[in-house]
Amino acid sequence: MRSWVIGLCCALAGTVVAQVDPVTPTPVVDSTAIGAPLIVNGEVVVDTAKTAEHADTLSWRARHSPQRATLYSAVLPGAGQIYNRKYWKAPIVWGGLGACFYFVQRNGKEYRRYKDAYLALTDGDPSTTDEFDGRISAAQLLDVTDTYRKWRDMSYIATGLVYILNIVDASVDANFVRFDVGRDLSLGVGPSLELMAQQAPGLRLSLALR
Repeated sequence: MRSWVIGLCCALAGTVVAQVDPVTPTPVVDSTAIGAPLIVNGEVVVDTAKTAEHADTLSWRARHSPQRATLYSAVLPGAGQIYNRKYWKAPIVWGGLGACFYFVQRNGKEYRRYKDAYLALTDGDPSTTDEFDGRISAAQLLDVTDTYRKWRDMSYIATGLVYILNIVDASVDANFVRFDVGRDLSLGVGPSLELMAQQAPGLRLSLALR
């Protein structure tokens, strides 16, 4: 009787073991990474579009030249920003230079206008008259002339500054093209366990490089 019961239990155990299918472990993949493989129906599939885009970006960064960016901006303001693929900066450069050129022309025109009126009024020739027909004194004309001359000179200086800043911006951006700003470089702030164990408040600043 005992041998019969033991044989029956062994037969049932063998049947249960035979019906259990082996489970294949599925690899854990970070789907947020660029070019990371995807799991579809248990098979690993590589996103070729993201991989090609990532390869193109890496190839562009490897070919990028800060010297070219600087030269392009010096020859044609805004061209260096376009070369750096910072397209939104080019209209800012053009707008700044356009505004400076406008004030250079306007202040220069007004300066020449009041200067001619002042010379016509003070040349001692009664046959020459200024456009204001003597309504403005010579002292007032001289004061306005000096004011517009200063504004014209300041407009020239502003134009030179915008031009130089355009070159500096393109050069700095080009030098930072290969700077790693990926997720493998992270800065974390959290409570300090060592200070908490001593019942003292404190923060811990950690920089992780992977």
